Amino acid sequence: MRGRDLINAFLPDEVILEIFRYLDSKPSRDACSLVCSRWLSLERLSRTTLRIGASGSPDLFVKLLARRFVNVKSIHIDERLSISLPVQLGRRRGDDQLTLSSLKLHYMTEISGSEEGQFESYCLSDAGLAALAEGFSKLEKLSLIWCSNITSLGLMSLAQKCTYLKSLDLQGCYVGDQGLAAVGKCCKQLEDLNLRFCEGLTDTGLVELALGCGKSLKSLGVAACVKITNESLEAVGSHCKSLETLSLDSEFIHNKGVLAVAKGCPLLKALKLQCINATDEALIAVGTGCLSLELLALYSFGQFTDRGLRAVGNGCKKLKNLTLSDCYFLTDKGLEAIAIGCKELTHLEVNGCHNISTMGLESIGRSCQNLTELALLYCQRIGNCALLEVGRGCKFLQALHLVDCSSIGDDAICSIARGCQNLKKLHIRRCYEIGNKGIIAVGEYCKSLTELSIRFCDRVGNEALIAIGQGCSLQHLNVSGCHQIGDAGIIAIARGSPQLNCLDVSVLQNLGDAAMVELGKGCPLLKDIVLSHCRQLTDVGLAHLVRNCTMLESCHMVYCQGITSIGVATVVSSCPNIKKVMVEKRKVSSRTKRRAGSVISYLCVDL
Repeated sequence: MRGRDLINAFLPDEVILEIFRYLDSKPSRDACSLVCSRWLSLERLSRTTLRIGASGSPDLFVKLLARRFVNVKSIHIDERLSISLPVQLGRRRGDDQLTLSSLKLHYMTEISGSEEGQFESYCLSDAGLAALAEGFSKLEKLSLIWCSNITSLGLMSLAQKCTYLKSLDLQGCYVGDQGLAAVGKCCKQLEDLNLRFCEGLTDTGLVELALGCGKSLKSLGVAACVKITNESLEAVGSHCKSLETLSLDSEFIHNKGVLAVAKGCPLLKALKLQCINATDEALIAVGTGCLSLELLALYSFGQFTDRGLRAVGNGCKKLKNLTLSDCYFLTDKGLEAIAIGCKELTHLEVNGCHNISTMGLESIGRSCQNLTELALLYCQRIGNCALLEVGRGCKFLQALHLVDCSSIGDDAICSIARGCQNLKKLHIRRCYEIGNKGIIAVGEYCKSLTELSIRFCDRVGNEALIAIGQGCSLQHLNVSGCHQIGDAGIIAIARGSPQLNCLDVSVLQNLGDAAMVELGKGCPLLKDIVLSHCRQLTDVGLAHLVRNCTMLESCHMVYCQGITSIGVATVVSSCPNIKKVMVEKRKVSSRTKRRAGSVISYLCVDL
């Protein structure tokens, strides 16, 4: 610092720590830590969360982090992620000989036979988990995503040290019953547990956990655990009286297990079921016993009918969020029962339910006036009249998603635009009856719209985007595959949406450099852009785009025949924040590869 130090000389540590807590971004905190050694130490003390990708020598890495960040309470480790160091980091005075630069922070995806013995050093092991437990005894939240090398031994050491643990995510970890039983015995404050794809577990482990910390458990997720059956759910129903969220995906759980939870967990608020062997009997129990239910998601149900959903409508008066996916025997009568009984419904998704038609959605529009989000996916029998009713009755609708709804056209979108003027998100894909008329109405009436996606709607052209540009200030726009849209439409967006940060204009054959010039002038906040398959774009337009869009982080430009290695080099050199450039391999010069090889991605190899 130059001149007199008016901060360090007068402010105590507690005040500076409190200031750090108000910084909501990691880059800001990192910048503060570089001011002086005192601020560096204080910033480390204030850090409560760490996110770690796959790393080489994980034991040493965890020990180093534990020594530097002593107050961490939340750790997320995901072996699907990789980490690269932007700078060479050496040791500071007083540190051990360990340096971050000595740790290979990348994930080994391929190994040869001679390297097979070294593979374990690139994954978190039981030793690393033990080091984590030893160094972060105040831990409250831990996510171990696809850490396939840890076993019950490591989980037992964690449970014994981290007794304050409240949230544990073991997705994809091959842990056994002994480790889970230890968690139940030692972690009496555990509230959230995710066991998705934990194939090594059986009923024994989950029953022991329910016995040990069932009083505190509030959320449980189980998927693809073939040895977990109704016996586990019966234990959950008997001992987990405070359970609020349950997610089940299993072929081995039947009505008996769901009945036990429905009867034993009266505080249940969220239930997600993908259990093909559950029937109406299970849903009737939910409607009778789970009167506090707010979220219900039913996936791939082949055995339940309107009878089960009618029980939910009659009993679950607090239901706000309903997802029905591939429920083939559900008809308009079941949805009508929900509409009549669940007046507080705010979110509805209907996906691939081929026996639900216009009449079912009309009842939602008439009765559910608080609806804020509606998603209709692959609903061929739902027509314009359904959305006409939604437009009249659901004035608070903020998000509408339509995918492959061939019977919905411009009249429906016009009704939504006129009646739902608070609309913020409109996502449409492959709805070929929707054209300029409907999107123009959205631009005229929905002034709060910030996200628009009209992918592969080949009747939408420049006139629609001009209306959107004049009426709305977008942050996200996706017009991929709308071949009638060209420079005029994108120019209108560029001039009317200065906050635009995400844009997909792929497969627009009429888009040229003029649009890129205007985007460069009008959208300086642009972070992600997809230009793939735009044949008329050239290096000239790309240069104009990146000249002012210096915040660009991602650029996809595959199969743009007018863009050469010069354009690729321009993007890399002009955008200091660039993280990903997707392009053909032949367009990357050796110099560009040396300069930014880590951010270059190739969609395919040269043919």
